[in-house]
Amino acid sequence: MSHSTDKVRNIAIAGHGQTGKTTLFEHLLFTGGVIPRAETLESGKTTSDSTPEEIERKISIHAAMGHVEHNGIKINIFDTPGSSDFAGGVISSFRASEMALLTVDGKSGVQIETVKLWRTLNDSGKPRGVFINKLDNDQADFNRTLSDIKEKFKIEPVPVTLPMGSGGGFKGVIDVLHGKAYLSGGEAVEKESPIPDEFKDAVSAAREKLIEAAAEGDDSLMEQYIEKGSLSPEEMKKGLIEALAMNKYIPAFAGAPLKNAGLVPLLDFIADTAPNPKTAKDATLNPEGKETEISIDPDKPAAALVIRTNYDQFSGKLSWLKVISGKLSADSEAINVTENKKERISKIYICQGKKLEEIKELHAGDVGIITKAATLKTNDTLAQADCPVFAPLRLPEPVHSVAVNAVAKKDDDKLGEFLVRAAEEDKTFRYHFNGETKETVISGMGELQINIILDKIKANQKIEVETRVPKVAYRETITKKADAEYTHKKQSGGHGQYGKVLLEIAPLPRGENYQFVNAIFGGAIPKNYIPGVEKGVVEGMTHGTMASYPVVDVEVKVVDGKYHPVDSNELSFKIAARGAFREAMKKANPTLLEPIMNLTVFVEEKYLGDVMSDLSGKRGKILGQDSAGGIAEIRAEVPQVELLRYSIDLRSITSGTGSFNVAFSHYSPISGRIADDVIKARESFKVQEADE
Repeated sequence: MSHSTDKVRNIAIAGHGQTGKTTLFEHLLFTGGVIPRAETLESGKTTSDSTPEEIERKISIHAAMGHVEHNGIKINIFDTPGSSDFAGGVISSFRASEMALLTVDGKSGVQIETVKLWRTLNDSGKPRGVFINKLDNDQADFNRTLSDIKEKFKIEPVPVTLPMGSGGGFKGVIDVLHGKAYLSGGEAVEKESPIPDEFKDAVSAAREKLIEAAAEGDDSLMEQYIEKGSLSPEEMKKGLIEALAMNKYIPAFAGAPLKNAGLVPLLDFIADTAPNPKTAKDATLNPEGKETEISIDPDKPAAALVIRTNYDQFSGKLSWLKVISGKLSADSEAINVTENKKERISKIYICQGKKLEEIKELHAGDVGIITKAATLKTNDTLAQADCPVFAPLRLPEPVHSVAVNAVAKKDDDKLGEFLVRAAEEDKTFRYHFNGETKETVISGMGELQINIILDKIKANQKIEVETRVPKVAYRETITKKADAEYTHKKQSGGHGQYGKVLLEIAPLPRGENYQFVNAIFGGAIPKNYIPGVEKGVVEGMTHGTMASYPVVDVEVKVVDGKYHPVDSNELSFKIAARGAFREAMKKANPTLLEPIMNLTVFVEEKYLGDVMSDLSGKRGKILGQDSAGGIAEIRAEVPQVELLRYSIDLRSITSGTGSFNVAFSHYSPISGRIADDVIKARESFKVQEADE
């Protein structure tokens, strides 16, 4: 059954690992009546963790989706991974949803991944709520966790539900918005009950905060609230809907899914108050690559964004679509706007975990799947009329890389095919051949992500893979001006070859790369041979004179030369220019450059000293740090070579709790022992390459 835009809600459950996301997802499906019983993680039978690697490791690796019908509304629910290694699934789920629900452990409080997720949501202005989980556990405390959220994010969460007791005394939750209590259902769905007298004062105070939040949603409601000191239930509902859509307050929910507690009021709130896709925005790209905000509009021609691609052993290629406008219909044709190719939409599906359910049409705001799309890949735009492409997912850059090759040479091509497919399924995973270092390099968000992909290839394709730390792509440059002259002369039967070139070279500011200046006057080198001179210079720059690394940040000026009316040609001047450039390089005090990375590390404050000390030992330059609520953010510049195994090092230092982002910054000179070691390693590599 398909649903119109106003009858759809999309919500992504996210949070730090082990905060109960999958359990919450499973019990929401059970409460919504779509599965007969809620399975445990230990059973390996949960709706969302369905792949062999998830069942074996008992963690979420891929984002999963299910849906329930509640109060006449279809609620699409995404269960996302908690490990930063699988951030791609979180990002795609956030893009498909109009609201996020962050799970926070009622005992542990806000953790590092929660902080990072919050910042990601801030970047897009996405509405969000918090679900304070596991309140049936000893030492769990709803109010303490609310205070922790307030301290770390500088916001005042607004409780929509309150717990009745905690730990062993936890009995259920109170729906503040509707003035109802719900007793824990154990293995059954929770039951409505009158609010116990002992909680009525707390409910009254919480309801006052809800009314204040509702008044923030509309100027007229604020005037009404100031004038009368309250709002009617209808005004309160209207205000809460509008204020949440504008991300003006953070609703907070209490619960213990394993005891089926806190789920009915959560579904009530999502169905009645969570943002309608019509109130949400997406973005297209203009020809210059800038984003333009657009509304999700059911009245425009059909257009959708591919938010995910994966392969199923039975259904083949699955393309997950968020419909941005109009209505996609089965048995129709569309255009892959990104590739400008026709695409046939045969069947459309929605899903409960890995189970596909066929439907006839998919309306704007809804999320569905089409199978065996010939041309579609993640981030492509599918439309049934002319439209601009939608902005791609904002994915983080990989932080961990390894060089790989098949143990058996005959398996190299096959290995490449499956690495390409893995990169198509998870856009945070990259695969490329580095021509400089002659290595196949795979990169991802962490060691765990990469190991799972390689284990999957070994198990399914029977390919043994070797891994090693990848080589760093160094550069060479010069530090002073120099000039050199080179004559290429070759005589043979018939026409010979002749070209003479005088070059002057000078250093450029870091990042300028290369400039070529033709300063020839009087026809010393005819104009038609100047392109050959530049080609020779560019060829000369591909291999420097210190360690054969590419040369950067050099201005090259051709100032004089000589030609022969019969024997000169473009090839002669290319060879002469290449020789002149190499001779000038030797005289220009060449130096090695290494890539420097911008590093941002997130750690608990108790590990701050150890992390700072480790970065100092890695030749890191600390740029700054911030701390809030026990979590520290460290910003530094660190040589890339020191970070090749940083995901492993940081995990060891922080007992697996630390996290980091990394991005290229610039190249910086190196000298002394470090440069000597790089040159020796490069010479060894060249000898090995020659032997092969």
